[in-house]
Amino acid sequence: MACPLCDDTGWKPVEQHGVRRVERCDCWREGLTVRLLEQARVPPRYRKCDLDTFVTYPNEMLLGAVKQARKFADEFPVITRGLCLIGPPGIGKTHLAVAVLRRVILTKGARGLFYDTRDLLRVIRSTYNPLVRTAEMDILRPVMETDLLVLDDLGSEKTSEWVEETMNLIVNTRYNERRVTIFTSNYADIPDDTDPNALIFRIGHRMRSRLHEMCEFVVMDGADYRELPTNGGVDDLMALWKMRKKGPLPTPGRAGGRQARAQLRDGKGDLKWSGGRAGS
Repeated sequence: MACPLCDDTGWKPVEQHGVRRVERCDCWREGLTVRLLEQARVPPRYRKCDLDTFVTYPNEMLLGAVKQARKFADEFPVITRGLCLIGPPGIGKTHLAVAVLRRVILTKGARGLFYDTRDLLRVIRSTYNPLVRTAEMDILRPVMETDLLVLDDLGSEKTSEWVEETMNLIVNTRYNERRVTIFTSNYADIPDDTDPNALIFRIGHRMRSRLHEMCEFVVMDGADYRELPTNGGVDDLMALWKMRKKGPLPTPGRAGGRQARAQLRDGKGDLKWSGGRAGS
């Protein structure tokens, strides 16, 4: 059924002070946001994520993270720093990141893009295959130029010189062009570069330094929502949170850490990271 205002042309006639003109129809604007959401590459599991549906409980870290996410979405694009959501798997980092992305697209008409970091690197690598008719810059250009980029599960990829160069190219380009980015990571932001559970170990000094310059770091902790029973509620989340082990992550010795990083770079080591899956 055609739009009664514009007959599906996307332009509706208006009259003001006796002057007739045309302006964009509401149906065109709604269609645009639908197209922008479809192009954002949000995985089906997260397509209904919203700030209003994020389940909270008396947890200052989570409540603060939601407050900061709302502020970011409300103030976009008049912001200078992105967000880096840090915390253990299952506490809702990806939900918050996607919720902000969706709200910015729906309310500001911005271009947005979601990528799991490992998947992005896989897609870039695929362009080196002569059978794939896609150039590397065809993948990198929208990642570098989109208004808001979400890079999920930073640090989960195996480190190598190529990975570091590629990720630094993306991050530095967005930084120089003043385009904000939201990162999520399961790895703790601690300065020990010998600890395999540290973000700096996973991404290197240069990128960690750049992230601190271009992002507000939001540390989160809480219950693993994936462990919540089907009919569970806030009380169950509180119980799960109290049950979560609070002990520090194991830290190998300095020599062991360097050796582990070298093995990881060479693709010879399986260090059993506690990082978990994308989308946490």
